[in-house]
Amino acid sequence: MVERRFSNVWQLQGRKPHMPHFLNEVYLDGIRGIEDLRIIFDYPVSVIAGGNATGKSTVLFAAACAYKPPDAGPKDYVPSTLFPDFRPRQSRRQDHRDEVLLRFEYSTPGGRQSMQWKRGKGWNRSFLGRKHARQPERSLYLRTLSNLSNPSEVRGVLSMSRVKAALEETPLTASQVKFAQQVLPFRYSRVIDLASGKKKLLFATRERGAEYSELHMAAGERAILRLSQEIAQLRGALVLIDEIEAGLHPWVQQLLMLHLQELALRRDLQIIVTTHSPVVLDAVPLNARIFLDRNEAGRVVVRPPFTDLVQDALYGRANDTLNVLCEDDAAEAILHGVLDSLLPRAQIRSGAVRIGRDTGATEFPTHAAAFRKFGQIENFVFVLDGDAKGRGIRHRIRERAGMDVPVLYLPGREAPEVWLWQTLLAQADEVSNALGIDIGELGQAIAQTDAVYASAGGSPSEIAKEKLYEFSQWFSREPADICRLVGRLEAARDDSDIQPLVEELETTLHAWRSL
Repeated sequence: MVERRFSNVWQLQGRKPHMPHFLNEVYLDGIRGIEDLRIIFDYPVSVIAGGNATGKSTVLFAAACAYKPPDAGPKDYVPSTLFPDFRPRQSRRQDHRDEVLLRFEYSTPGGRQSMQWKRGKGWNRSFLGRKHARQPERSLYLRTLSNLSNPSEVRGVLSMSRVKAALEETPLTASQVKFAQQVLPFRYSRVIDLASGKKKLLFATRERGAEYSELHMAAGERAILRLSQEIAQLRGALVLIDEIEAGLHPWVQQLLMLHLQELALRRDLQIIVTTHSPVVLDAVPLNARIFLDRNEAGRVVVRPPFTDLVQDALYGRANDTLNVLCEDDAAEAILHGVLDSLLPRAQIRSGAVRIGRDTGATEFPTHAAAFRKFGQIENFVFVLDGDAKGRGIRHRIRERAGMDVPVLYLPGREAPEVWLWQTLLAQADEVSNALGIDIGELGQAIAQTDAVYASAGGSPSEIAKEKLYEFSQWFSREPADICRLVGRLEAARDDSDIQPLVEELETTLHAWRSL
């Protein structure tokens, strides 16, 4: 049920062009160790993830400087307030002040605009040569979902009880309470906001009669109620939330992200959150995931959206499986076929091994370094296409992994589709039996497909991919089904040129199981 609702709400993909205001891009240079970093927002609800000290909060606070909220004071949501320096008059201990650039690209009702904040001796705002330009106005919400645990904060709230005047009571509206009840596991009959000057305290009454202030709320309940109170009635705003998962159970995190996306759809909100939670990251589509990392030189960079296999490893969810990372869908299907033959023979349950594909062999050394950093490298096997042989990629993977990590090759010296097509020709009898197809019909399909592409231009790899697709359509199959079938048949043949891969993978499986 929840998965279907996520699928429906991801239709937000088409919502962005119709929003009157949208922050498209933030560029940072020279601030908190970040240089030349460009963050692009492509979905109304974006999630910024990454390890500690990779700049997530810095990007979020930079985004808070993009607009001028209608009710903001001169020192609200400006870089000098959000990025202060420690520079006392009587101490030699001072923050070093670098030149900083914050640049923004917007979509506004008047068209696309640009603006930048630049700090030399002080902060200055400019509009990149546009005369009479003004900073776009937009409602803004910036929040860190912290616990009510700071002693000075608790003492400040408790001082409300000593005020002689009556406290001001403001009931939360139906929409505010509804948002909280969609996420939390119980229902409220009433929630009141008690106020004395600038001090505020929520007081809740549940349907079964329990009454209590937020001093007695769990951290997650307090965070959701505060969030519900403050954003449920916003419209057209930019909503920025740091570490959104703080104090929340994974199931509540998932529900919260679902309802935030539904709220964004209904009320033209753009929401940007930071997180360390894979649950939060999983709750948005790939183009809404912004993963920050530090490269070998220590610079913050944006990594491309990761496959689930890589993402799980970076969040510590790969400990109980052997993870096989390959290059593309054809390689993945062949490996599934090999494991169909190998796992029963090795007496290893199928769920113990996961196969995933990523952007290509050139990214594998970078992944190896990340897996090593997060303590996951011993759970990974890298499988390269045959055309990667002799290119030094295996050495670079092991160098970045810091160990002799298994790096295997698919058969042949070209793309896997080339090997597949050659194997179909050579093993037509076995393939026809496995498919339940007359050998004559199979031969006719192969011959006609070869004839169609006999004079085709392009690389052998591209031609082989087209042939495989055409052949699969002949028998109303998916190319991946054919790849998996051939992989399984060849893994069972002792004289197949896939046997070196099978033997190395079997050795790796037994070594991993013994850890």
